[in-house]
Amino acid sequence: MRLILARMPALDAALIRFDGWWSGRSRREQVMLTGLALFLAALVLIFGIIKPLQSARASALQDIRTYETLTARIRAAGTLSSGQPQRRQGSPADVINGSTSSFGLAATVAPVTGGARATIADGSYDSVMAWLADLSATSSLRIKRVDIQRTATPGRVSATVDFGA
Repeated sequence: MRLILARMPALDAALIRFDGWWSGRSRREQVMLTGLALFLAALVLIFGIIKPLQSARASALQDIRTYETLTARIRAAGTLSSGQPQRRQGSPADVINGSTSSFGLAATVAPVTGGARATIADGSYDSVMAWLADLSATSSLRIKRVDIQRTATPGRVSATVDFGA
């Protein structure tokens, strides 16, 4: 098998000139120039190739995190409903009793000046908070005062809530 090398006159002339110049340097100068060439090659490699690649990778990872966060927020938001929730009508006692049953709570309602007082003897904290949010969203009753106490059972509370119109 024969290897055929293509000869380029300009390259050959440059290599001959470089060889003559290199041969004219002392051994010490050749070592120093080789070290300088390696140092410059390392700088070009680090700052011309590695650093830009690392920067592009970090930027891409940040973009991915941003898009994943936005996607998670969009999924968590769910679908938007077109209408408002059904407004509860009636006396404050009727509105409160109608709402508590849908959250599995039992409330004792007593009229007070300018509104009503609901007392829940025992309910889960999550249910009480959801019930209060539901009443705020679906009725004209406004919460004036809330007193929530922990019970002996973990996650269970008793609550007294004063509502006003």
